[in-house]
Amino acid sequence: MSSNDPSDPQVRCNRRVAIICAAAFVGMIGAAYASVPLYRAFCQLTGFDGTTRKAEAAPGAVLDKTLTIRFDANVRDLPWTFVTKQTSQTAKIGETKIAFFQVTNNSDKPITGRAVFNVVPEQAGPYFQKLDCFCFSDQTVGPGQTVDMPVLYFVDPKYADDFETKGKSEVTLSYTFFPSTSAPAPARADLHPAKTAGAKG
Repeated sequence: MSSNDPSDPQVRCNRRVAIICAAAFVGMIGAAYASVPLYRAFCQLTGFDGTTRKAEAAPGAVLDKTLTIRFDANVRDLPWTFVTKQTSQTAKIGETKIAFFQVTNNSDKPITGRAVFNVVPEQAGPYFQKLDCFCFSDQTVGPGQTVDMPVLYFVDPKYADDFETKGKSEVTLSYTFFPSTSAPAPARADLHPAKTAGAKG
């Protein structure tokens, strides 16, 4: 018959096992929450899974080889209209280009979102790099406001030497805006209300 006596060795053993199991469970939950930002940081650092990288400076060489860069815009769980201001651009490998996206907040209150990005084909991820991008931080858009959001990018010249990418002439840059999980950020000063001018390419 079992005993509840704290001095019983079996009881002490059972308690230790219970404590270890509880600690392991809490640790696994914490690891699950931490894995998302860690995975995202890893992808952005390495270009893994088609994730574009942040660059410190433009490359020193521009090749006489061109790529067609296509753009894609999506929204999840936000009352926003998010579109590209150009369907595609022709860019030389190593050339710095600027593309514009546009967001309209269709609600009656300010909303903060965060853009997640990737490129297709995923082998282009290590070579598609950005000097500046609205996706580097949260973006707050006022009620009824429309803003243009630029991305300054280039394709690293090493793209032309990699056997997995040198024969690929098209790359698609895709963004999806989600509700921000952090505290609302103030609207960026460089995001002015969009004008009625045509697409910039």
